[in-house]
Amino acid sequence: MQRLSHPLPSLLLAVVAVLGMPAVAQQGYPQRPITVVIGFPPGGSVDAVGRAVVESLGKKLDATTVVENAGGASGAIGVQKVVNAAPDGYTLVFGSSSEFVATRFLNPAQKYDAQRDLVPIGYVGAIPLVLVASQQSGVRTLDQFVAVARARPGQLSYGTSGIGSMLHFSGELVKKQAGLSITHIPYRGAGNIGSDLAGGAIEFAFLGPGAARPFIDAGRIVPIAVTSAQRISLLPDVPALGEHPALKGYNLVAWYALMAPKGLPADVQARLRKALAEALREGAVRDKLERIGVVVGRGDEDLPGLMRKDAAEYKRIVEFAGMKD
Repeated sequence: MQRLSHPLPSLLLAVVAVLGMPAVAQQGYPQRPITVVIGFPPGGSVDAVGRAVVESLGKKLDATTVVENAGGASGAIGVQKVVNAAPDGYTLVFGSSSEFVATRFLNPAQKYDAQRDLVPIGYVGAIPLVLVASQQSGVRTLDQFVAVARARPGQLSYGTSGIGSMLHFSGELVKKQAGLSITHIPYRGAGNIGSDLAGGAIEFAFLGPGAARPFIDAGRIVPIAVTSAQRISLLPDVPALGEHPALKGYNLVAWYALMAPKGLPADVQARLRKALAEALREGAVRDKLERIGVVVGRGDEDLPGLMRKDAAEYKRIVEFAGMKD
């Protein structure tokens, strides 16, 4: 007599499978710590802005976020690490326009193209730089700066944090647009520029507003103009470079963004973009960024379009200045 198999075990397995489905569906991103790579050492502007954003991002995602500083090659080493990472949302990169756009024109050996190899999560904001003068230069206004530079071609100097830095790009664009000849003095970082300028070792420099402000407030250096299209709230009485006829339309700022490896699933992209937008709307986060000198984004910026526009600009500046990394 043939025995009939009991249907209960199969039924139980089916019930267990069905009951288990909602639990699996609820296990959405993120499920483990998220690493955000910053391609510069701790203490610099990229690191300061990045940490302010990453901390709040973790709270919005209800996840642990870990900052990993991977310095070298003007930020390119950190970006390359993320380009090579799995596109699962657990390795992101926070960086600036320098390593996302400019460095590939300076270093032919760079393997990545951020426009091709990364997915933009969101624009965070920008820091305009400040053109400042030594007291010894006698220059007090933007008109005087252009006039003196034209009258003394090749005799004046400006300091930056190094070849290919945003400070360098800003200075070379001024020279290109206004037809000026000013000698570039590259420093190893921005740390000594303010004191050398205050001491009269160099006539001019481009500095971040946070680095320039203590020297300006102490009357040791003179603010001449900012590199953004408009004046900034930190220095409301300082004109924009574009206010001078010879520099009309001038606008070059260091912007910051969060990006991920190419191939990141659309639902994870959406989750990250929503969390970043929420973080940037937080009053405490905005206050922290604005104290550093960041003009926080509105939330509707076209980051891919901005990258394309800036890439063309940086390429022209590199060719004009003959820059080499």
